[in-house]
Amino acid sequence: MRKNYSDTLATLALAKASFRSIMRSPSAVIFTLAFPLIFILVFGFLSGGGIHVRVAVQPGSDLQNPVIKALESNTVVQLVKNKDTSEIRSALEKGTYDALIAVASNPAGYPAYTVSVQYTSAAVDKGSIFKSVLNNLLFNLNSKGVMPTVAELKESTVTGRIYRTIDFILPGQLGFSLLSTGVFGTAFVFFSLRQNLVIKRFFATPVKRSSIVFGEGLARIGFALLGALFIILLGHFFFHFTLIHGAVTVINMLLLALIGLVVFMGFGFVVSGVAKSESTIPPISNIITLPQFLLSGTFFSIDAFPSWLQPVSRALPLTYLNDAMRKVAFEGAGLWDVRYQILIMVIWGTAIYALAVKVFKWE
Repeated sequence: MRKNYSDTLATLALAKASFRSIMRSPSAVIFTLAFPLIFILVFGFLSGGGIHVRVAVQPGSDLQNPVIKALESNTVVQLVKNKDTSEIRSALEKGTYDALIAVASNPAGYPAYTVSVQYTSAAVDKGSIFKSVLNNLLFNLNSKGVMPTVAELKESTVTGRIYRTIDFILPGQLGFSLLSTGVFGTAFVFFSLRQNLVIKRFFATPVKRSSIVFGEGLARIGFALLGALFIILLGHFFFHFTLIHGAVTVINMLLLALIGLVVFMGFGFVVSGVAKSESTIPPISNIITLPQFLLSGTFFSIDAFPSWLQPVSRALPLTYLNDAMRKVAFEGAGLWDVRYQILIMVIWGTAIYALAVKVFKWE
């Protein structure tokens, strides 16, 4: 007896066939797994950090003194001002700030200033760097006669989680993997289907256009999420990548990966629509992916970029995916806590799919 046609079964059949095709594609495996894994392995074996130390200034501190002025001119130290006490305390515990400094004038006049510093165990290496910088700075001020004597220095440590290099690198590499999969994978697949008249043949069947899109999308999303799960678990068990709430954190990261991938697939639809030939897909895709790879905080915090470049970085969707991933993984944030980042990605997705509808070609 002949079975009735089902759009759902057709979509699942297309997804199954597409998933098999992806698994047999060397380029898909390279972009989704091999490429990010190379960087994760390299940075996972590194124990060093950056060369910048982020130091918060205690609210109410005297900002017009030689100590603060000298720190402002130091290229290693980045002072963070105008933050409230609770925010600073939380940032110290998370390792977002490496130390807290408070400078107060001494009413007795001797010593001239009292310098109090709190370090965080979440960034012991950065604390050691700042301690060295501060001691050297106080010595120079005293030897030049700027201060009557070396300021009294009081130090303490705030207990926090250890922030490893892998905690910054892995979310960035995961985000770039999703970006590459969404853009390159979608662009090549749909251009090839159109060029080889596969889609045209589908039109002779009861299969709807939406089934074709959903089928391919499900396959690509399924493959990318499996790759994301593999990367997260590898980073956690081999390099101690921080997952604050365990399985809940993993699920939240995968949900963010899903949102990011759907947005990035929109870019792929646009590329497949505007590309005139298969050879033009890589350069067009690189125009979309490379700036985000370099400017979205994949390897370095965008705070390290020049001030004129930071607005460009903060306009890119990958920046918000990377930021959300790091907050969820290390800080223990929930999806509601990163709703701003999700909102920006949704806005990007809405805009890019509106453009994709205009430029996408079926034949």
